[in-house]
Amino acid sequence: MKNEKLKSIVSEALEGIKKALKLDEINELRNRFLGKKSELSSLGGLIATLPVEEKKTFGIEMNEAKQLISQAFEEKLNALKQKALEEKLKKETIDISLPSREVSLGARNPFYIVQDEMKEIFIGMGFDVADGPEIETDLYNFELLNIPKDHPARDMQDTFYIDENTLLRTHTSPVQARTMEKMNGKPIRIICPGKTYRRDDDDATHSHQFAQIEGLVIDKDINIGHLKATLELFAKKMFGEKREIRLRSSYFPFTEPSVEVDITCANCGGKGCNMCKGTGYIEILGGGMVHPNVLKMNGYDPEVYSGFAFGIGIERVAILRYGIDDIRKFYNNDVRFLHQFKKKD
Repeated sequence: MKNEKLKSIVSEALEGIKKALKLDEINELRNRFLGKKSELSSLGGLIATLPVEEKKTFGIEMNEAKQLISQAFEEKLNALKQKALEEKLKKETIDISLPSREVSLGARNPFYIVQDEMKEIFIGMGFDVADGPEIETDLYNFELLNIPKDHPARDMQDTFYIDENTLLRTHTSPVQARTMEKMNGKPIRIICPGKTYRRDDDDATHSHQFAQIEGLVIDKDINIGHLKATLELFAKKMFGEKREIRLRSSYFPFTEPSVEVDITCANCGGKGCNMCKGTGYIEILGGGMVHPNVLKMNGYDPEVYSGFAFGIGIERVAILRYGIDDIRKFYNNDVRFLHQFKKKD
């Protein structure tokens, strides 16, 4: 920039901008150096009086001077605005160290705690998890499980019928029948967790809806010793290493021989008390060796294959595990009941 007057104006403006500490000072300087009545605007009127060869050069230097001053204003203005914002935020800072309002976290229903733990135990033994429909046909719910029409065992599982051949399943055994059909004679090792339905009157120990985890193993050379070892390992992992089981002879249409399985009483350790009615044991589940008729009807040769099956009530295990006195508490949505099973930090 060759024009001394323009140099002087730019220098004075930049110095003033540099020293400005407040927004109103910047606005005042802007009017002084870039306003319509500013010295710089007045110099613009001199262009008409200059020789032709000087007009272009002077015009370029005028624009350069305006740009330098304008840029300096913008930078300073932004800096002062940022500083003002930081000071405002500093004054309005919220003390986040104050204690917050306590948030009440929920707790898992013991039913699901036990169900998941049971599944983990059996998966750890090499079982797969199988699923099936809750609305079943008479064929899968009864007939393929060696319970033909008019069989007395049907009276024990009086249930909810949708029509003559469709019903709410009374156990998860239909999943076993469907899996055997699908596997087409190949070895099986599955558990079948899920809801079941029977026309029971609801009370402290009965419910029209309850859940089971049934198990099925089919392979060559399977015997009742495998069943006992599997259930014994389950009992120890579920209830503790000191718990023992015993097998009592029983009857189920789909197993032969059939057994009821008892576990030593947690209250007395097997010595006998009021809880176990002096026997030292409490019934926990039923099972047995898969009936040859069931194997045959579902595509397995009973001369080559054998297997065992068992059924465990999930609520029953949870009742024994936690000492719950009423099965209906699992379904009443009472947060006071659920709070007992809340994990502690």
